[in-house]
Amino acid sequence: MSLRITIDLDAASAPYEQVRAQIAEEARAGLLPVNYKLPTVRGLAEQLGLAANTVAKAYRALEADGVIETRGRHGTYIAAGDAQAREVAAAATAYAERARRLGLDREAARAAMEEALRAAYGE
Repeated sequence: MSLRITIDLDAASAPYEQVRAQIAEEARAGLLPVNYKLPTVRGLAEQLGLAANTVAKAYRALEADGVIETRGRHGTYIAAGDAQAREVAAAATAYAERARRLGLDREAARAAMEEALRAAYGE
């Protein structure tokens, strides 16, 4: 099992987003299991012919999403799936509290979230 990433320089999405999306998808599909050690930022950048900052940006986004975790000098690993669930639950709670503080009723808050989801998923 190994990390398989291809970068399409002609694609509409930026190279860091391609790296982020492909690692996230392989992790979700189980192709990269929990605790799989990812290459270093510099190593993956060299492998893909990208700048180290590009890969670092993708890793930061993946870590913020709970897909990967950095263990200091020990490296970067695919995180347990429950980290993603916790992150989503925290975001949903923050949204619900903010909508309530702004005075939205449940239906208005739900409609705003549905619209945001449609936009995010390109529907």
